[in-house]
Amino acid sequence: MKRIGVLTAGGDTPALNATIYGAVLRASQLRMEIFGFIKGFSSLLNPRLPHVHLNPLLQVIPELDATLGGTGLGASRDYLPGDDPALVDQILVRLDQLGVEGLICIGGDGTLNGLQPLTERLPVVLAPKTIDNDLGLNYPSEPDEWYRDDDDAYYRKESKLVFNQEHMVNYVTPGYATAVFDSAMGVERVRTTAESHRRIAIIEVMGRHSGYIALGSAYGRPDIVLVPECPVHIDPLVERIKDLYDLQKNVVIVCGEGIVDEEGNELGAAQQTTDPAGNIVLSGAAESLRAMLIERIGDDYFSSRRRGESASAAIFVRKVGHTQRGGRPVLFDRFYASQLGGKAVDMLQEGQNNAVAVLQWGREQGFYVDSVAGHRLRDRWGQIHARPMHASFYDEERMKPSQVGIDYLLPIFTSAIGHDDVEHIRHTLFDSGNLMLPYHSINTDVNKRIRYLQ
Repeated sequence: MKRIGVLTAGGDTPALNATIYGAVLRASQLRMEIFGFIKGFSSLLNPRLPHVHLNPLLQVIPELDATLGGTGLGASRDYLPGDDPALVDQILVRLDQLGVEGLICIGGDGTLNGLQPLTERLPVVLAPKTIDNDLGLNYPSEPDEWYRDDDDAYYRKESKLVFNQEHMVNYVTPGYATAVFDSAMGVERVRTTAESHRRIAIIEVMGRHSGYIALGSAYGRPDIVLVPECPVHIDPLVERIKDLYDLQKNVVIVCGEGIVDEEGNELGAAQQTTDPAGNIVLSGAAESLRAMLIERIGDDYFSSRRRGESASAAIFVRKVGHTQRGGRPVLFDRFYASQLGGKAVDMLQEGQNNAVAVLQWGREQGFYVDSVAGHRLRDRWGQIHARPMHASFYDEERMKPSQVGIDYLLPIFTSAIGHDDVEHIRHTLFDSGNLMLPYHSINTDVNKRIRYLQ
């Protein structure tokens, strides 16, 4: 191949620019040209096909900085309809005019589904990203555990397999480590407020229906961690909260946004997005949990201890929110995102199609990049399911990570932060120029490089 393309799709993560950088660097080493498409699949739907030459003269453009969060190419949640071959024909004509012979899409399960219409006509591979860490498999046979009833509703049978870390497909996705870093820092900071005012804090973190971010937030030392994979049993939860509150006069609870009650109903409101994975936007889980605790614990419990006039005043909610998916990526994400971007280029060069670059882990070799066929992530009906956190990662009785969960987290986070991460904060955050000079967006510079089909 002489020229390939790359785009970023779906939600932003801290490691997207690092993935692009790794792809451009590897393409340059292989003497390939690489074009970046602006705003994800939206660019392919645009007859003018806005694009940027990312390595003129086989040199990485200076605007591409692996330490910047977000994506310099822009992203959107537009995807290609799977039932419009005429539209695919138009896209392929545009790509052919540009001389593009293969495409790298950086995204999650929605992006993997969204690129399918192109794979029968053009080599396309996926470089993974998602802070939710839900792209991959806990073990290779996981898709075979999904079934459909007569109403086409999916359900899953309980696995009998013993979990083994080394059998995971795509051990961890770029963006996850930085999201956990932000969440754990948030937990530490909210703790001091809860301690000072004798209050109970509920901190909601992202992750949709996967509890990986909530699990990793245990690094911030919350008292209780609630994950979507395990229903909230209100009686033992209230008992645990009271025991902790009587002992230390404050409690910090981390909950994933997709937590469910004892009947399996989501505590937060759900709204379906438009991507091909049918992903759900969740909101309000922490508020719902707060309302449950206010009702069950009651005002007298706090007023009798002179720690507030009511349960409503004593129990508060904070959300880490979109800070989890923004900002500078930590060392772990920068390094392995770049590796996966480079691997995606190699996959195209090797002739792979509809395949995924993955980050694997083994006790002897540590982390290493590999690739898997995209169909390995699909069930027998072609559906890709978001990877749940494995049940063995969580201790339901203690409401904390289990030893298996701890063993999973340790390889990722033991050296996740580099010395340069700390130096960056020390030298740039309180730089005096920040007070006097306006913010300079990468979009301003990249925009000068955008070209269009004539």
